Amino acid sequence: MKKLLSLTLALVMVLSLGAFALADDAVEITYWSMWNEGEPQANVIAEAAEAYEAETGVHVNIEWKGRDINTLLSAALEAGEAFDLFDDDYTRIGQVYAPYTYDLTEMAEAAGYEGYPCFNNQAIEWAGYLNSIPEQPNVGGVFYDKDAFEAAGIEAAPTTWTEFLDACAKLKDAGIDPLAQDGAYTNFTFYYQLVRHIGEDGIAELRDNGGWAENEGAVAAAQEIIDLVNAGYLAEGAPDEYPASQNKIGLGLAAMVVCADYVTAEVDANTGTEVNWGLFNYPTVEGGASADAYMGANSLAIPSYSEHAQEAFDFALFLTTGEWGQKLADDAAQIPADPTNECTSLPGAVETLLAAEKPMSWCGSLNTHPAWQTMKDMFTELFEGKYETGADFCAAMDALYE
Repeated sequence: MKKLLSLTLALVMVLSLGAFALADDAVEITYWSMWNEGEPQANVIAEAAEAYEAETGVHVNIEWKGRDINTLLSAALEAGEAFDLFDDDYTRIGQVYAPYTYDLTEMAEAAGYEGYPCFNNQAIEWAGYLNSIPEQPNVGGVFYDKDAFEAAGIEAAPTTWTEFLDACAKLKDAGIDPLAQDGAYTNFTFYYQLVRHIGEDGIAELRDNGGWAENEGAVAAAQEIIDLVNAGYLAEGAPDEYPASQNKIGLGLAAMVVCADYVTAEVDANTGTEVNWGLFNYPTVEGGASADAYMGANSLAIPSYSEHAQEAFDFALFLTTGEWGQKLADDAAQIPADPTNECTSLPGAVETLLAAEKPMSWCGSLNTHPAWQTMKDMFTELFEGKYETGADFCAAMDALYE
């Protein structure tokens, strides 16, 4: 009996050691996420990770880095720090982190992944190969409260700057502040006005060589913003500290905001309302150079040195396509990363993205200028009314090149 008991205990020990060996052999991937724990996106990602492990046996160790992840990634990638998947703005992934990112081309082809051609084409142009998978596509423009437009008697969304100013006048007459503007996005709004006049190539020329005061389009763009402010078309207190101004739309105090589509979910969540949102492309200017729309994405990428690149890629697709891609879009009120899924938060957004061959960027190439932070401050000052004329503003910009 004692011998049998000893044999049984020995067998248990062998099986237990075997179980530990199997556990040790199990694959674990580490994912650095730009989201904060508890955010709608983070909640879905955590659930998807559990489902992925149940289906594949691969454990996803998630480290919630938050929005400051961009301050960590360059040094971490250069040092070869051990993680297998990360997310950030796809522009930084394509331009800044590209030397340290995995070529996803073959894995994407094997999986039959197509996604949005506009993002794939741009990633390939920047990095030389497909190095990211969109997790949260964005489309930019003017987001507005349809009910406010109806109350002001605006029957159609404006397409030109003249029509936009007319809509602002009607809203103001109806007692509704036309345009919300947070300081965090003054750079984006002015960029839109500037690109309408001189296009992306013109902006790149200003970035490299200056000459703002001699550029008629730049002077005109700045003057139009000054005129907008002087007409009283900004929401009271604008430019506010983010997100105070955009929240005024949810509170019924303002009608429009220039941003990307995530603003709709932010305002609704912050104010506890459900705005009857509409979207129109930023208005064109007479004789202008551009009528394009901003498109961007927070995307997923894999470090080039990852030992579990296939598992990381598989989880990236598991999260962003099919069932979990739809849940991510629904729960976070965002455009689906999988264009075959339904966009319930902003009808027409998927079609807009699919129709584009190449997206317009966030602030063009100005954000690569060494004085970018100073420029951002000056754009805010433009909306604060600190420059009397567009020529004054452009002269101040040229001083940065001296």
